[in-house]
Amino acid sequence: MPLLDRQSLGYWQLPKPHKGEEKEWHVIARTTKHVPFGYRVHPDNDKLLEPIIEELLALDKAKEHLKQYSYREVAIWLTKQTGKYISHTGLKKRVDIEQRRKTAASIKRKLAKRLEETLSEIEKLEREGVGAYRIREPE
Repeated sequence: MPLLDRQSLGYWQLPKPHKGEEKEWHVIARTTKHVPFGYRVHPDNDKLLEPIIEELLALDKAKEHLKQYSYREVAIWLTKQTGKYISHTGLKKRVDIEQRRKTAASIKRKLAKRLEETLSEIEKLEREGVGAYRIREPE
């Protein structure tokens, strides 16, 4: 039996393993005069803020560090990593706001799901005529 080589088998290469989901950062609307950490004023439109990806990635890493270290220590680390100052209170506000938004979005998704379920139950009851009367045809 002859040895098989790449040529006879047809060469193919496994795709590189996916190292997790890559985050896609978006331009956001500027709602206050304050520019949040991780963003800068858009050069063409001062009513928009464009993301600074390195700072936002460092901020995500800083949130992981908050499980072990204080806000003050993490804020110092984040300032050293990015070169842009953020106070410990500013970091806490940023984390708290994001947590509140995530919680609110989660609650709204749950409420929307319950609403869909309720509407489908109502439609089912209307089709079946439960709770109402029907005139039967004589046999």
